[in-house]
Amino acid sequence: MECSFSRTYRCGVLTLSDKGSRGEREDTSGPLVQEMLRARGFEVALARIIPDQQSLIEQILTQWVDEERLDLIVTTGGTGVSPTDHTPEATRAVIDREVPGLAEAMRLASLQKTIQAVWSRGIAGIRDRSLILNLPGSRKAAGENLEAVLPALEHGLYKLQGGDADCGLPD
Repeated sequence: MECSFSRTYRCGVLTLSDKGSRGEREDTSGPLVQEMLRARGFEVALARIIPDQQSLIEQILTQWVDEERLDLIVTTGGTGVSPTDHTPEATRAVIDREVPGLAEAMRLASLQKTIQAVWSRGIAGIRDRSLILNLPGSRKAAGENLEAVLPALEHGLYKLQGGDADCGLPD
């Protein structure tokens, strides 16, 4: 039996970019992520660009979950290994539990395109009833990573919000 999801999920897209937050670089990944989410029926309620500073990221993620009550937060940027990349650490600090399958699926999809995907450290996790998903910062990689998991998000969010329908296919 297939589940039919009638709820519209509220999302936030948080771009982590030091240069982007200073207006020195155009954010191209954030708008793409927003476009992809909207095309799939999600409501993008909030979007913001901030510097890749761990305490600030933690503050925004916490606020968007605890106060704004977003169902999904997608971050883009800060998932590599440069000294200024802090997104996974900030995410890990605010979540209650990880969802490793999402990050594994994204890396697997990226690895089919480039060996450089081995450097991606993005994670996915749950805080309260919200999912936080880290994407790479480049437009191309962010789109490929989101595309890899987008079909699964609606089901996961349904279950995370307490949906109790059996969504599996019969044996």
